[in-house]
Amino acid sequence: MAVLAHPDDESLGLGALLATYAARGVETYLLTATRGERGRYFTNDHRPSDAEVGLVREAELRAAARVLGLREVALLGYVDGELDRAAPQEAVGQIVAQLRRVRPEVVVTFDPFGAYGHPDHVAISQLTTAAVLAAADSEFPNDVEPHLVSKLYYFVTDERRWAVYQSAFKRLTSRVDGEERTAVAWPAWAVSAIIDARDHWRTVWRAVSCHETQLAVYGRLCELTPDEHEALWGSAAFYRVFSRVNGGRACETDLFAGIP
Repeated sequence: MAVLAHPDDESLGLGALLATYAARGVETYLLTATRGERGRYFTNDHRPSDAEVGLVREAELRAAARVLGLREVALLGYVDGELDRAAPQEAVGQIVAQLRRVRPEVVVTFDPFGAYGHPDHVAISQLTTAAVLAAADSEFPNDVEPHLVSKLYYFVTDERRWAVYQSAFKRLTSRVDGEERTAVAWPAWAVSAIIDARDHWRTVWRAVSCHETQLAVYGRLCELTPDEHEALWGSAAFYRVFSRVNGGRACETDLFAGIP
């Protein structure tokens, strides 16, 4: 199960992972916290209401999920840009409910830096990490039997991949409380797993293309060569937050390593 903040996070951030495992027949689920209703809308000319933008972006999300081969998409319904102000107990409880219902072996979410400091990304990382622990706690209030996740990962990006990513998009930043936050690269030695998705980069690009409202800012993507697309969508890196089934410094090639 991937637990993310906005429509398009699943394609731009985790498309390589999701497409690869769905193609292998793994039951792959997505939980998205918001509908992205305050995000960009094409060129933002003649922009409709936030509610309408949210409906359009949810439709794009579901279209991308079909391309990626996901089994299910669920939304929490929080307001875009306000996830860090959600009541923690209530938000954690919603994620716990999904974890206990689906009972995933592996959970993936944003890293603590939120990739480039986006407050919603940071918040979903914190909330998901707390929910994975709470889901296993028999004293956490919920009518469903507790569930113990085998492995939790943060998806991360090293300096080389950030350079490729930002050359194709733009310089990703987030302005918070008057301060500009930029992309945070992880050192290569901290990467716990790298998934080879070269056979699936075309699927990821088709999923990315479903988010038409966002592509106006990323126009250069349509000009990339196949090799450049493969560099963008052909792999994914992760930090293993915890595992009940394996450990060590060796870099994994499968997030299910160690799970019977």
